[in-house]
This record gives sequence, C-alpha cells and structure tokens, in this order.
Amino acid sequence: MAMKVAILAGGVGTRLAEETEVKPKPMVEIGGRPILWHIMQHYSYYGFNNFVIALGYKGEVIKKFMTDYCSLHSNLTVKIRTGEVTMNGGFKPDWTVELIDTGIPTLTGGRIKRLAPYLGNQTFMLTWGDGVSNVDLRKLLAFHRSHGKLATLTAVRPPARFGHLDLDGDRVMEFSEKPQTKEGWINGAYFVLEPGIFDYIEGDDTQWERGPLERLAKDGQLMAYRHEDFWQCMDTLRDKRLLEELWQSGKAPWKIWE
Repeated sequence: MAMKVAILAGGVGTRLAEETEVKPKPMVEIGGRPILWHIMQHYSYYGFNNFVIALGYKGEVIKKFMTDYCSLHSNLTVKIRTGEVTMNGGFKPDWTVELIDTGIPTLTGGRIKRLAPYLGNQTFMLTWGDGVSNVDLRKLLAFHRSHGKLATLTAVRPPARFGHLDLDGDRVMEFSEKPQTKEGWINGAYFVLEPGIFDYIEGDDTQWERGPLERLAKDGQLMAYRHEDFWQCMDTLRDKRLLEELWQSGKAPWKIWE
C-alpha cells in the first residue's frame, strides 16, 4: 500500500482575512495556483502521490478545485448535443486525492484523528496546507525509519521578519537582512508519523501542537529532522507577497519540480 500524505486544510486563516473570506487558506494562490497545489507538487516530486486532505472551513472550494482540475488544465472538445466532453493535453498529475470533511470547529489534533480510517494502519506523512519548503522528503523518511520512534517533525530556522541587529551597547556591529535567523529552531511541520500517535489524541477539541506533541516528547517518542534550508509559512499578506515575489522571480526555492 502506497504511503499516504495527510494535509490539514480546514483552518480559517484569520490573518489573511482579505483572501480567506471567500476561500480556505490553502486555496490562497501563489503564481495563480493554490498553495495547496504547490505543497502537493513537492510531495509528488518525491513519489508521494496519495493524499488525504482534511477539510473544514469552506471545504467545498477545495472539492471544486480537485474535481474541476483536469477540465480546467486541459484543452476541451465539447459535443453540445450530448454533453460529451473530451480532454486533450494539459498537465495532469498522477494523484489520488481523498477529501474528508473533518468539521469546521475541529482542532488540528481532532482533524488528524478523524483521518485515521483513511490512512491505513501504517506510517504516514502529515503537513499543514499553508507552508512551502524544499525539505528532502526521502531523507526525512529515512531519518524517521532510522530511529524507530512514533513521530518525526521537521525543525526549521524561523524566517527573519525583520533585519537582524548585532549590537554592542548602542552601536550596530552588524546588520543583516537574512532569510533565516541565526539561532533557534521551530516546528516546521512536515511530519512522519506512526499509527501509534492516534492514542495521544483524545478528540475533536485536541490541538496537535499542545497535548499530543508535548506528551510524545515527554515519552521520548518525538524526534526532529533538522532542515537548514528554505521554509516559509503563509500566515499574513506580507508572507503571501514574499512568496509571490519569489515565484515571479523564477527562483522560488520550493519549486523543485519541472
């Protein structure tokens, strides 16, 4: 059975209100394609083509995108009398996508638990529908398999939102507008998980980042794969603009596919 990739795409995305009043956050576009598509392209590049997407807020927008995908990205021949449609050409990825309604108020842990019946009793991958990265997913999986614990998260350097100052008293010794900060690691998602993690999630009101991850860490079951390179979440319009600029420049670090 092929490994499945779970993507949480049910959140509201309040800090992108201008965009998310009409669509869920994973459908906010970069370069004319939803960020969700970019994330799926990343997984697909490494051979992971079986997706289970947790829907919530405005889930119908994601359903419509997936069902219309082939017709919107192909040339069409329509026989008006019969309604017969033939699709020609266009890029059609070899994806199987399961779209699962997990409830609007459900928290992240609850969404993951609700996906359990669709993930098979096997190792699976998990990420959020609002961040892009160039993490090597094959190396991530190899790292996960090497330690034998229940959970692996990808640790990333937080992107610097502001110029970093190195101060000596009041004098600026160094000013650097670097893409990543020098110190500190944060959870960049891109998880590899064993089915045993479902025992750590009580129900719909469980936030994955609180109880479950804290308890997994306490039990010595949570490992971190360090990713030193590009990672960027899309929390604000500023983040969206940054990603859009990178895409338009033709040098988007997360675009590893052709």
